[in-house]
Amino acid sequence: MNALVGQSGGPTSVINASLAGVVDACRKSKKIDTVYGMRFGIEGVLEESLLDLSTLDAETLKGLRNTPGSALGSSRLKLQEQHFEPILKLLKKRNIRYFFMIGGNDTMDTIHRVVEYARDHGWEMSGVGVPKTVDNDLYGTDHTPGFPSAARYVAMSVLQAGILARDMQRVDQFVIFQTVGRSAGWLPAAAACARQQSGLPPHVILMPERAFQREAFLQTVKQAHEKHGFVSIVCGEGITNADGSPVSASETRDKFNNVEFGAMGGTSAAMILHRMISNEFGWRGEFQVTESLQMCAADRGVALDIKEAFDCGKEAVRLAQQGNSGVMVTINRVSKPKEPYAIELGTAPLSEVANHERPMPDKYISATGMDVTKAFLDYAAPLVGELPEYQFLPKPRARRAAR
Repeated sequence: MNALVGQSGGPTSVINASLAGVVDACRKSKKIDTVYGMRFGIEGVLEESLLDLSTLDAETLKGLRNTPGSALGSSRLKLQEQHFEPILKLLKKRNIRYFFMIGGNDTMDTIHRVVEYARDHGWEMSGVGVPKTVDNDLYGTDHTPGFPSAARYVAMSVLQAGILARDMQRVDQFVIFQTVGRSAGWLPAAAACARQQSGLPPHVILMPERAFQREAFLQTVKQAHEKHGFVSIVCGEGITNADGSPVSASETRDKFNNVEFGAMGGTSAAMILHRMISNEFGWRGEFQVTESLQMCAADRGVALDIKEAFDCGKEAVRLAQQGNSGVMVTINRVSKPKEPYAIELGTAPLSEVANHERPMPDKYISATGMDVTKAFLDYAAPLVGELPEYQFLPKPRARRAAR
């Protein structure tokens, strides 16, 4: 019996660690002869473009753990009815009895549909999903592999850019940093981990879970400027107005009917906010839209994230060999705040993961809707890890009034 593994959707800086985990466990299995890798996701199955990953040497597998991108290549193809018959034909031809894919909601939907179709047509196969997304919006898991490293990327970027903005406040009065995140605010919220001292950025955090209110936003920006002399703003790409329309005004959608905020010709939320602030206050400022850099910054990868990604890959193989199918591996936190971080691996049904998203809970969002609570910082701190501590000069003493 053979296994098949693929990667799908946007990458993370640790998605290849999950791939290495799957391959390592398959190679050590007495039930699996060969593990094949799909080139460019499910498209590789349709084109019969597969790699024999069983032949990889130990050094290559070890190196994959710290390699960004998607080593097998990715895809966002949405399966149509005409795709299932040729997929089943290849599964039978290669005697695939174990089916693994590493990805997010849409990927879990793909696994679920392929396994169900195969079973309905007499081909028994175990299908297990390995979680992946920087958005951290997968249902049923405390967090997803990829999020901790992306969260650290955001926190460090906002911290360092915030220091620059503070020092350049006589030139640029504000800076806006935009994160990825279609409908969940986990990544923009992670910027709050950058606050090492009172007054340090970010001063305003906009998350998709709360409707954007123009007047309240501008008032908060004005107050922050009066207090700090500059303003640091972080926004998720998917923030929306009260009527549900994207602040970015993007109307482009992908094959899964998801809004493409980075689509060519579109306007980012950061650009809209920049224009809004400049028009209102006459200030000069800048915006930073890093797009996929949050998904591939291996230099800021979190060791914890790499290990958990690898372990999730291994766990998927273990579950499949025990006869489990139609599930995704989950990370369940068993430690409480202020206790040493600890997790257990579990499962969630693919059907539920595919049809649900996990927004930030209300307890993590401040009453203003433009910041996070201490509960969120307690949640995120073990994932992001300690940030560099920078040296700051003391503030000038206030001048004494002349006698």
